[in-house]
Amino acid sequence: MHQNARWFFDFVSPFSYLQFRTLHRLPDSLELNLTPVLFAGLLAHWGQKGPAEISPKRVDTYRYCRWYATNSNIPFKMPPAHPFNPLPFLRLAVALDCEPEIVKVIFHYIWAKGKPAHTTEGFLDLASSLGINDPELVILNTGAKDILRRNTDSAIAAGIYGVPTTLINEERFWGIDQTQMMLDYLDNPHLVEAPEMKRLTNLPQGAIRRPQPAKIYPD
Repeated sequence: MHQNARWFFDFVSPFSYLQFRTLHRLPDSLELNLTPVLFAGLLAHWGQKGPAEISPKRVDTYRYCRWYATNSNIPFKMPPAHPFNPLPFLRLAVALDCEPEIVKVIFHYIWAKGKPAHTTEGFLDLASSLGINDPELVILNTGAKDILRRNTDSAIAAGIYGVPTTLINEERFWGIDQTQMMLDYLDNPHLVEAPEMKRLTNLPQGAIRRPQPAKIYPD
């Protein structure tokens, strides 16, 4: 049965790159719409910090990505500085209709070649490799800035809080660690209708942590 899905991603996310390299595992019957979003916008809306904003988590994330890539035979080289501002890359991808080959080239430039995505020179070098001498003009003429903003708003409306996330029939599958769960769902959509799945969906909260200055020990 033919199905449609949206894959929400940000070039700043190594996990987006790693999952992008596994999308060939999806069935041919699934039509996947590649949808760039601003990860920082999701974080701001939901009141979260990104992995790179928590010092020990930053280190653990980078090391895990290196390990995952090596074990999955995926070329991986961290760019010289991270995080970086992904807006130019996201807007350029949108301006070029998010063609899979364009997305692949951008991901490869940043995460396989480890190029300086944090610099203007790096962005212009990437644009030049795509045959674009004036990327800002291309972005302006296509309304890419507004489209990217709408993509991010659409993701938030769908309850998406992180990247990469695949949305299928209003079901969210977040991160590379849910790839197999997504494949199982595509094979058996009734997976999420099991009684225990429904119970977990509506599980009440037993305690709610109120925002306040951090304490190691409660009073």
